[in-house]
Amino acid sequence: MQDPNHIYSSHIKEFQLQLKKLKKQLFASSMLRLVIFLLFAFLIYFYSSTTSLVLLFVFLGIASFLFLVSRHSDLQQEKEKLKQLIELNETEIRVLNRDFHDLPNGKEFVNPQHEFSQDIDLFGSRSFFQYLNRTALASGKQKLADLLSSNNIQYIQEKQKSIQDLAEKINFRQEFTAIAKMAKVKIKAPIILQWFKNYEAFVPSVYKWLPKAFSVVSLLLFIALALDYIPWFYLGAWFIVGWIIIGRFAKKVNELSGYVSEIQSTFQQYHLLLGLIEDTNFQAEFNKDQQTKIQIKHKKASTLVKEFSKIIDGLERKNFMIFGQVISGFMLWDLWKAYEIEQWIEKYAHRTENWFDAIDYFDAYNSLGGFAFNHQNYTYPKIKQNGIVLKTTEAVHPLIHPKDAVTNDYQIDQQEFFIITGANMAGKSTFLRTVSLQLVMGNVGLPVCAKTCEYSPIKLITSMRTVDSLADEASYFFSELTRLKFIVDEIKTDRYFIILDEILKGTNSTDKAIGSRKFVEKLVGSHSTGIIATHDLSLCEVANELPQVKNHYFDAEIINNELHFDYRFKNGICQNMNASFLLKKMEIVD
Repeated sequence: MQDPNHIYSSHIKEFQLQLKKLKKQLFASSMLRLVIFLLFAFLIYFYSSTTSLVLLFVFLGIASFLFLVSRHSDLQQEKEKLKQLIELNETEIRVLNRDFHDLPNGKEFVNPQHEFSQDIDLFGSRSFFQYLNRTALASGKQKLADLLSSNNIQYIQEKQKSIQDLAEKINFRQEFTAIAKMAKVKIKAPIILQWFKNYEAFVPSVYKWLPKAFSVVSLLLFIALALDYIPWFYLGAWFIVGWIIIGRFAKKVNELSGYVSEIQSTFQQYHLLLGLIEDTNFQAEFNKDQQTKIQIKHKKASTLVKEFSKIIDGLERKNFMIFGQVISGFMLWDLWKAYEIEQWIEKYAHRTENWFDAIDYFDAYNSLGGFAFNHQNYTYPKIKQNGIVLKTTEAVHPLIHPKDAVTNDYQIDQQEFFIITGANMAGKSTFLRTVSLQLVMGNVGLPVCAKTCEYSPIKLITSMRTVDSLADEASYFFSELTRLKFIVDEIKTDRYFIILDEILKGTNSTDKAIGSRKFVEKLVGSHSTGIIATHDLSLCEVANELPQVKNHYFDAEIINNELHFDYRFKNGICQNMNASFLLKKMEIVD
């Protein structure tokens, strides 16, 4: 078993050393560019009377400078990646110490109409999503949120293998995330795909060869001018002809350029991500399927995306001040690159959805793999179909710090219903969220925080945090009834594990007791499985009449005028309540 803390600390040291060396290379690169610029400026000045040499030095100077700029840009990219890798490892160490509350919390994914997302601290501040999430892309973040809230109970063992596979590939996961964080995605993938789908080409097919032929003529004219075979007028006239040709399509070229410049960063980084996926040896079938999804005969997807990025970059060179004007007039550069972009869109645009999907998949699943790596003492639920829904030993909520954790054992069978009573703050709600999260984690394929776990896959549905709505003029009680009606309707058509916390709080105690009892009887009659927590001890009497109902409790003790909790899950009915004691202890009442 690898120690995550040790691994992350060693990674930080390694990347810091690499970053130090790279900074020296960047300084040397900057100095070299300055020297090259000054050298060619001097040569052009010194030989200014010799036209042929001036043209030669201009050409060589521009070519050298562009090469050095490209090389410097690559070094800057590597520097940024190393900084991202260092930050990633520092974040992991902080999260292992339960310091994660500054990370994105996914509160935008809370949905009161969802089966459980509002109730179990899945999203929002101090949530499981905030603890788990390491996605770098907005689309990957959405994918992870969809996985957690999907209530999908199919292919759990395959999901487990995918997560186990990625848990072992820490270098792949961190490299992928660091590169993805560098992608400045300005336009979301669905919009890019829609633009590809609706794009109408405007560059005639003659521009497949015309810019190349035009460039050859331009080169011959330059040579002829340098040898004094022709006057400047011929070259200038040819330049004007080039701009006349370009001018016919200038508006559409500029529109195309404006759009592709917005998506260039996406493709620039995505080709690196696709390359990582292509070159990694995955063992799990789901991960291999993603590799297969991006494969194309004859060429790698990463190569094609890189080509597209370079073509976009080429088109953008027309905006490089004087240099851009020169290559446009003498090479029909704008139309050359616009034609190549259109040809790429025609051939490969329909493939991009698969590429984007694969990237989102690994962005999301890397978070799951990272969680599994960080919690190697957790256990993957054993999938069973033996009448047991959930059987767990030494279980605890994963967000509770291990030094504060109190573990519990429990088993709930199919068509069995637990009624849990207990004192305030004794652990009822935490227990409900522990079980809820175990089901969610189990369905996603994650290991759970327990020593052992047997599980028969089942969907989750909850009613724990009903809120009223002033905007909809809905009272708390009506909102709660609406939620319970939602649950009743859902269990008619599917199998759910139901978790309820203190239902019918919005009515008087007598009405609540009667209503709660009837509701539990209805759930049991529908052959449902679940848990209900309550302070109403009279509800426990249902167990005397319905063998499917079992009573359990959490309690508290008053020792030396202080309240003590053991947070242990016990059989029976709680006898110790603490509201009156707390009111006196806090001097609220006498």
